[in-house]
Amino acid sequence: MTESAGREGAPVRLQKILAQAGVASRRASEDLIARGRVEVNGKIVREMGLKVDPATAVIRVDGTRIVLDEKMVYLALNKPRGVHTTMSDERGRPCVGDLVADRIDAGQRLFHVGRLDADTEGLLLVTNDGELAHRLMHPSYKVSKTYMATVTGVVGKGLGKQLREGIELEDGPAKVDQFSLLDVHDGRSLVKVVLHEGRKHIVRRLLAEAGFPVEDLVRTRFGSVALGDQRPGSFRKLNRTEISDLFTAVGL
Repeated sequence: MTESAGREGAPVRLQKILAQAGVASRRASEDLIARGRVEVNGKIVREMGLKVDPATAVIRVDGTRIVLDEKMVYLALNKPRGVHTTMSDERGRPCVGDLVADRIDAGQRLFHVGRLDADTEGLLLVTNDGELAHRLMHPSYKVSKTYMATVTGVVGKGLGKQLREGIELEDGPAKVDQFSLLDVHDGRSLVKVVLHEGRKHIVRRLLAEAGFPVEDLVRTRFGSVALGDQRPGSFRKLNRTEISDLFTAVGL
């Protein structure tokens, strides 16, 4: 079988795959292999002429998984308030699909990972990787999400314990993984909430049930991916480490 990166299932030399993935030049990739820094399917590889199937092999360099398929898209979007978490809206309301319209027009089939309600700003992952998206949303993987919430009222010390122990909602009990009070000003409190729950409006409902209605809510982190200083409406490609960390979090 000839060495070809274009034919599905055709084995390709490992150093060529690394070079094509942008890890390093082919010669530098050979050095990485020789130094035992490359894993294929969980095993360190030092064999220079090894050929692997890029369609099925799981390749890591220094523990970071390498995305081999150039067609895969992994984006971090800062969803603005007022934008609905759908790729199209039959009522003509602003939606996530509007923000990535150029990519959709170019033929990319993108979808959002989970949801943010229209009144919530913040980090939303957008991808065409169905398996990763499914696992990130599945509750069994317990991928955490971090929110900053401005609530009405002065939060006392007991709220964190109450939220960590759990609160009974109309559709069953819910709790947070972490909670911290960041600031109190003019009768309002800024709090940070970390949880892996995915039920609709879960942060707003939890805080409201505890007696602190949410006035403003921003999701700042999804798993290992942080929003940073992205402006509302902007998106960026996830870097290699961020993608690898997401794969690791869901066992891929």
